[in-house]
Amino acid sequence: MPKHLKSLFLFAITLTFLSACSDNGKPELGVQYKKLPTALTQPDIKPVTEVFSLTCGHCRNLEPSLAELEGLTHQKFGKVHVTFNDQAQTAALFYYAGVMQLNHIPDEKMMSELFAAVQLGEGSTLTQQQQAVEQVFTSRHIISPYNFDELQKKALLEYLKGAMAITNQAKFDAVPTFIVNGKYQVLIPGHKDIQDIANTINYLLKQP
Repeated sequence: MPKHLKSLFLFAITLTFLSACSDNGKPELGVQYKKLPTALTQPDIKPVTEVFSLTCGHCRNLEPSLAELEGLTHQKFGKVHVTFNDQAQTAALFYYAGVMQLNHIPDEKMMSELFAAVQLGEGSTLTQQQQAVEQVFTSRHIISPYNFDELQKKALLEYLKGAMAITNQAKFDAVPTFIVNGKYQVLIPGHKDIQDIANTINYLLKQP
């Protein structure tokens, strides 16, 4: 092999090796995650917080995997419902009506039923959706948000205001996503599977 070709070949091999070493599976800013415009410090923001909407099909698909993600990251996730349009705000009222009465995040079964009620599909009427939502609450012997008194409505509105403040401050434009340490947003499309998402979360948990 001519000397100059041999040198180019060795240079290419070296670059490939260095690239492989520097990558090392490390999440990349702008691909797997981004920094929020300002840090979120609200009480609802935990070290890892899922941001979602009951109107979102991808959020519904992700919900059964949250327990696995919590196990892979050794974290108990917080949860914030976005309010970036009228439909999301209405759905947020259903979610926070549950949180308000249970005094904790609804379990996976209740979340599954809330997703199903909100996403009844084309052809369903508002009456049918209301009945489905009411069933989620009455089957657990808690009050349907449709039957809240004025005091309960006022308390629920405070939950909604909190969610709106977080949504507006972080400028969310897509869900589902995760906020880590109140500073970083995980970009779900930049990941291939649950383990990949967990790797990014674990990496961001260690960042200042």
